[in-house]
Amino acid sequence: MVIPVLFHALISAVGISGAAHAEKDNCGFAEKWLDSVTVSRDLLKRGFHRELKTTVQYGHPSPDGLRALLVQNLPRGVYMDPYQLASLHQDTGLQVLLDAEVDLEAPAYVSHGFSSFVYPTRDPGSPRRLQAAVPIHGRYHRPSGSGQGWERVEIEPPRLLLRREGCQQLLPTPPHVLVDAPCTFHNLSICRWLEIQLPQGEMGVSLELPVGDQSLVVPVCAGTLLVTLLCCALIAVTVWRHGFLQAY
Repeated sequence: MVIPVLFHALISAVGISGAAHAEKDNCGFAEKWLDSVTVSRDLLKRGFHRELKTTVQYGHPSPDGLRALLVQNLPRGVYMDPYQLASLHQDTGLQVLLDAEVDLEAPAYVSHGFSSFVYPTRDPGSPRRLQAAVPIHGRYHRPSGSGQGWERVEIEPPRLLLRREGCQQLLPTPPHVLVDAPCTFHNLSICRWLEIQLPQGEMGVSLELPVGDQSLVVPVCAGTLLVTLLCCALIAVTVWRHGFLQAY
């Protein structure tokens, strides 16, 4: 009975060692740890100027040198201000990279969507949380012909990419896949990242932007013209009276 027990113990030890070696070879991204990774989002503030806050939560222990990247595709109805992002980078350390030039003045119907690369940083209040709060702004939309005073803009869920600083043996872990993306905010090199497959249904957010009512074009134009004519008449009468009195 001793020999089978020893043999079983030896097989178990080899299996544990092999699993630990596999995790080490995959930059410490154990399957159980990957299953603990979650992403949540909140859309803060109101009106045209919002703040999209994304939180990446994960279990313990986490791999040393963990880096995360959120790839966010934005529709043409909203934009990020690169000048504001540069200022926030200096003030708060926010790291956001845009894949295209952004026209800040263009309305939604002549704009194009673009992608942003957001590098979240560790939350000081939690060692197992990464966060990024990025300002987004709504674009001007065409007036509504149906009398609806709002335009809904849907923002799709982000893609979450992970890597470990200094690790060169990153392997795909189905259903997660390997992709190439900028290593850092400075965009000086490309690295291999592990794209985490997350449930998409719960992370979509939307915002409602006020739009004009096309049915009010005629009344507004007529009212504006009437007020303009009345003001011109009042000014003309005042000037005439003032000039008439000065003459005497």
